[in-house]
Amino acid sequence: MRTRRLAAPLLTAVTALVAVLATALAACSSPAPEQSAPVTVRTTASETAPPVTKMLVFVVENHSLAQMRSGMPWVARLADRYGYTTRYRAITHPSLPNYLAIAGGSTFGVTDDQPPAAHPVRRPSVFGQAVAAGSTATIYAEGMTSNCRLTDTGRYAVRHNPWTYFRRERADCRAHDVPLSQLADDISAGSLPAVGMVVPDVCNDAHDCSLGRANAWLRSQVGAVLDGSDFTSGRLAVVITADEDDRHHGNRVLTVVAHPDLHHRVVTRRLTHYALSRSYAEVAGIDPLGHARTARSLLGAFGLTG
Repeated sequence: MRTRRLAAPLLTAVTALVAVLATALAACSSPAPEQSAPVTVRTTASETAPPVTKMLVFVVENHSLAQMRSGMPWVARLADRYGYTTRYRAITHPSLPNYLAIAGGSTFGVTDDQPPAAHPVRRPSVFGQAVAAGSTATIYAEGMTSNCRLTDTGRYAVRHNPWTYFRRERADCRAHDVPLSQLADDISAGSLPAVGMVVPDVCNDAHDCSLGRANAWLRSQVGAVLDGSDFTSGRLAVVITADEDDRHHGNRVLTVVAHPDLHHRVVTRRLTHYALSRSYAEVAGIDPLGHARTARSLLGAFGLTG
């Protein structure tokens, strides 16, 4: 009887111990609660860079893609560093209707190089529309002796200054179509316009002088722009193109697009000056004009617009 009295408590104790051990073993074999992993947000350069809100265009005269690449070594190196097109064509001949196509999305039936008095365009330009929408526009014309000059003087050719032809925008032209001397100040201030064009004189644009002369001029002027805060911040895209070729190469011209996000980008799509006009409208936040409405975007072809 005494043995049975001792065995019962012992059995109870052993049972309790087994239960404790089983609980401990279960706890050890259960997975540990999940820990929240730290979240690392990675951004690309394009995600952190500001959108392209400005475009500054430099225009060379009357040379083809092949001529510009061979005769303008600094421009060719710039093209290889950033980007260029291989199938970009001017609209027609001679010079003036090409400038009007860039500015207004149409040649407006113009087939010659006569001054504004002979061709008063009564439709809007992308320059005037940008200003009307609260954006900014400036043409910097070398050799021009007064704002929005409507006639030739010295090496200044009014046919290369398209805003002067848009009759209803004459007040805006007088305010924002300025001599080249203002360009340096706007570069330094980081206040280049959304819609900008630089018009060299007829020597520095290679119309009357050599491509080598134009190459040296662009190296100085474009080089200063590339050092400025508008460009280095990513806000500004710089374009170098030609109004037309020499009439012997299918009107195919070299068009260079420089932007900090571009690295040897070669665009093979068919593009024209209407693509340039469309991109002006895009950076100004306005509707494209004329044929630019249905044209491909030059900046879009380089991935610089949405």
